[in-house]
Amino acid sequence: MVQLVHHSELSGRTVVVTGASAGVGRATAVALAGMGAKVCLIARQSQGLLDATAEAESRGANAIAIAADVADASAVFAAAAECERRLGAIDVWINNAMATVFSPVAEITPEEVQRVTEVTYLGCVHGTMAALGVMRPRNRGVIVQVGSALAYRGIPLQAAYCGAKHAIRGFTDSLRAELIHEDSKIALTTVHLPAVDTPQFDWARTHMDAQPRPVAPVYRAEVAAAAIVRAALRPKREYWLGNRTSLIILGNIVAPSMLDRLLAWTAVEAQQTDRPANPNRKDNLFTSVEGMHRTNGSFGIEAGADAIAVSEPRARIAAIIGGALIAAVLGALIGRARRHRRIWR
Repeated sequence: MVQLVHHSELSGRTVVVTGASAGVGRATAVALAGMGAKVCLIARQSQGLLDATAEAESRGANAIAIAADVADASAVFAAAAECERRLGAIDVWINNAMATVFSPVAEITPEEVQRVTEVTYLGCVHGTMAALGVMRPRNRGVIVQVGSALAYRGIPLQAAYCGAKHAIRGFTDSLRAELIHEDSKIALTTVHLPAVDTPQFDWARTHMDAQPRPVAPVYRAEVAAAAIVRAALRPKREYWLGNRTSLIILGNIVAPSMLDRLLAWTAVEAQQTDRPANPNRKDNLFTSVEGMHRTNGSFGIEAGADAIAVSEPRARIAAIIGGALIAAVLGALIGRARRHRRIWR
């Protein structure tokens, strides 16, 4: 189970969370506020941003809302400066903002791909650059990238989002090597999430006939938030949340062609409910959708409240050991079968 570290480690520290008006970002901001952090919530202008900030303040924390579209680099840099002016030096920056479109590539438009990329990928780049701008002079701080199992393995119907998440991983790997080269004390970590029950499935743009849904198993937003807070306090190279995340990442490394076919057979249906999509559905791709900003989405009845977060090295070591054991067992069985055939010839 993911557990939050004692609040004293965050008390009085300034943390920025992007995409903080709903979903994982909102859950993370509220969790941080409950642990004594000063929290700066960044999202597009909406009542949801104000409500999320009020929820964080209700936990006894000093919380501020800054309206900014993370696709706008100058707005993100200005938000960093305003945060430092109002709350003090930024200790942790969490890049969480995202956008997606549920659609086959044949039906998505270039403008939609561009927008998903600007928010999900460039929003992360802008946030990272803004964080580095204020952290480098002090040579300290933590940057947390909120990733996904889809940063390693693309799935059908979300090519734009998967491409953006893959790009974040490449950008982050390059930056990590640069920070190591500089002997920087700034920590860089990524938390790769499984499917999470957030409002995105109610307000993401879709070209499908059926209502979108997360691919099971699904987890509550608070589970993801706990893993993100843990990463901020104990930054490792990567954290993989949930068994399915580890299986997808490692499975793609070992047998990508097999996974291609498995996803082709299962993932299209797995991302759609049996309910038709509302023809008048409003989406948040280009503008904020009022009245729908919540922490969790519409799949709470199946959303798990517990998941294991493991650091990437441990997951890989476990996979290697498990693979070696399976190979040893298979080798023994094959050898035994061969000896058995020789005896009975």
